[in-house]
Amino acid sequence: MQAVTPPNEDPVEPYEHSNANAGARQFEGEDMFRAFHGKEGIARVVDGMVDRNIADPRISDIFKGQDVVRLRRTLKEQFCYILNGGCDYSGREMKSSHKDLGLQAADFNALVENLQASMRDEKVPYLAQNRMLAKLAPMKRDTVVR
Repeated sequence: MQAVTPPNEDPVEPYEHSNANAGARQFEGEDMFRAFHGKEGIARVVDGMVDRNIADPRISDIFKGQDVVRLRRTLKEQFCYILNGGCDYSGREMKSSHKDLGLQAADFNALVENLQASMRDEKVPYLAQNRMLAKLAPMKRDTVVR
């Protein structure tokens, strides 16, 4: 069966869809999902983070020429899945989806700062922010190449 490209997204090479590609296990229970204010809150956090990343002179070049529509969709799925919000993740696994970006530790750190600002704007409680960051932190080894 041929994969269908969602509207306004660029087609990608076929890959195996799996929640394991999300790069982290789900939180148990609904507390974290509620702390992020459900799917609408997750969408605001992701959109705020992506907007900041695109505008951030430290890392904006990384996002030039990227499929930002797909990026937003898959990040929302990833966060919703990890926060145990009843979503499935349809994106590629972390290592292959970042392999050609040449990311450095400083790039990763700038993205984390932008995520923190977006979580603050959404009024995600500080403890929930830290728990999410701790869940995402191990992805650094699969995304940073130098």
